[in-house]
Amino acid sequence: MTSTNQNIEQLLLHCQSGNQRAQLEVYNRYNKAMYNTAIRIVKDSFKAEDIMQESFLTAFTKLKTLEDTKLFGAWLKRIVVNNSIAHYNKTAKHNEVPLDDVLYKVEDDQGIDESNHNNEKVKQIMSVMKTLKPNYNLGLSLHLIEGYDYEEICEIMNISYANCRTLISRAKESLRKKLMQTA
Repeated sequence: MTSTNQNIEQLLLHCQSGNQRAQLEVYNRYNKAMYNTAIRIVKDSFKAEDIMQESFLTAFTKLKTLEDTKLFGAWLKRIVVNNSIAHYNKTAKHNEVPLDDVLYKVEDDQGIDESNHNNEKVKQIMSVMKTLKPNYNLGLSLHLIEGYDYEEICEIMNISYANCRTLISRAKESLRKKLMQTA
């Protein structure tokens, strides 16, 4: 059973029956990628580690609900992303989100040229983003703040590429308009 040449489908069958060696093998194959996914969203190595561990536990617990074991990697990544976004949103409500570089990234993509890079402007942009429609806020957060590309956002938000481009474009325009109104 310790063979690393086993395909993921065989390993997952062993995981379903509670085989800890199989679970460790699956963990070893996916943990770096899942940690990297979490850290991109939560920006905290300890939290990313916690989220990754939680996500593996969830995946092993709910493994029987996965219909196609070939999709395990994408399914696990979705669990990590959802857990990371939930944590991110929870900390955003408590204003614990580090605001460093947020303005810089928003300016790059928004074309907002503000020579005075201070926290007040960052807070204004972040608070205006929170007033956008929830899907606009999530799309912009993933794209501008977290640095996800359109393909990744499509997967996270479960929308088509064309819808993603339209959503991001409309969200940017909505943000621009609201920022102009508050200026």
